[in-house]
Amino acid sequence: MDGNGRRRILFVAGDGTRKTIRLGKVSQRQAESFKVKVESLIAQGITGSIDDEVSRWLAGLDDLMHARLAAVGLTKPRKSSGALALGPFIDAYIAGRSDIKPNTRIGLGQARRNLVAFFGENKPLGDITEGDAEEYRRYLLGKLSVNTARRLCGRAKQFFRFAVRKRMIRENPFTGLESNVRSNPARQFFVTRKMADAVIEACPDCQWRVIVALSRYGGVRCPSETLALTWADVEWDRNRIRVPSPKTEHIEGRASRFIPLFPELRGPLMEAFEAAAPGDEHVITRYRDGKQNLRTHFKRIISRAGLEPWPKLFHNLRSSRQTELAETFPAHVVCAWLGNTQAVAQAHYLQVTQAHFDRAAATSVATPDSAAQNPAQQAHEKGGNASQPVQTPNKNHSVFPSDSAPCEIVQDGGWPLSESNRYALSGIGF
Repeated sequence: MDGNGRRRILFVAGDGTRKTIRLGKVSQRQAESFKVKVESLIAQGITGSIDDEVSRWLAGLDDLMHARLAAVGLTKPRKSSGALALGPFIDAYIAGRSDIKPNTRIGLGQARRNLVAFFGENKPLGDITEGDAEEYRRYLLGKLSVNTARRLCGRAKQFFRFAVRKRMIRENPFTGLESNVRSNPARQFFVTRKMADAVIEACPDCQWRVIVALSRYGGVRCPSETLALTWADVEWDRNRIRVPSPKTEHIEGRASRFIPLFPELRGPLMEAFEAAAPGDEHVITRYRDGKQNLRTHFKRIISRAGLEPWPKLFHNLRSSRQTELAETFPAHVVCAWLGNTQAVAQAHYLQVTQAHFDRAAATSVATPDSAAQNPAQQAHEKGGNASQPVQTPNKNHSVFPSDSAPCEIVQDGGWPLSESNRYALSGIGF
């Protein structure tokens, strides 16, 4: 402790030299807390690792104290946040992500364009506040759908989270923004079998027929899974298809899944197989070029079939198939075939269709209450003031005396009891 309540920390660095960190006027308790963090930083120099708590503490230090730690070699000097421009920072981040897929890179580029359009190419990262982030969200909502705006806010959150981890800025101004994509009922559309068959009939070639059939009757994601499918994945003799899943391949055990070789798929696949050139590996060969815009082509095919394009061209096909299969097969089976979870299916795939309303309107559904009420009403109506018949003992059995011992339920060959009956008769709730 120096004079006038000023405190300092003394320690010996790894090279054997004595180092001093001046804390200024702080309490003994504050000095002790700072000392613990310094000890962790010294340990980091030995082990090469630092825990998240110390990392967050270090990122939250003011520039003066951070510079004092950097001066004694406990951390790297902090770069001035004012010198970190938004555009160049995002460019460097995207260039360094060698682990992402092409479509993800496109999405990051879209987020970059919107951020730069709103804030400017040379906006310092450290100057963007939470209020600025909120204004950016409103800017997006003014020109894009809610889910697209949320997705772009999530990308912005991702960029700035990386800046915090690199200790370029202290806080992420986008942390509080909603970024989860939610289901939009207005964009749900059930593609009936009649519509799907009309579209397949309007397809220009057998490969497009396979693309549509796999989406509508196989529930396959298009284009990622459709273009990844090879002829080796089609197991004709086992009536199933192995579907490679680039979207989920980073999750252990979900690099691929199997779907049945549904009857609606066999015809289009067989036609494409017979038309395939010798040596063709992939099922779809004509539309693999990245410049091919399947959505634009598909809209034309739908129009050629005399139909209006639905809101989410390929997703609605997949959603229609999951809704259809859920009528026949258990939920966990359908989700295994479609490659999603029951929660995701409920939120984004399963639909209430006109067929459900038509079936309900034509079906009389008896509720448990009404089923119990009718016999009671009938008994009351029959009872009225009429005298009830006197019950006589069964001629084959004597009447139980009032002091008889309690009986036990015994199962014999003449009256097999189900589990539910056994519980009910023994008075056990279930």
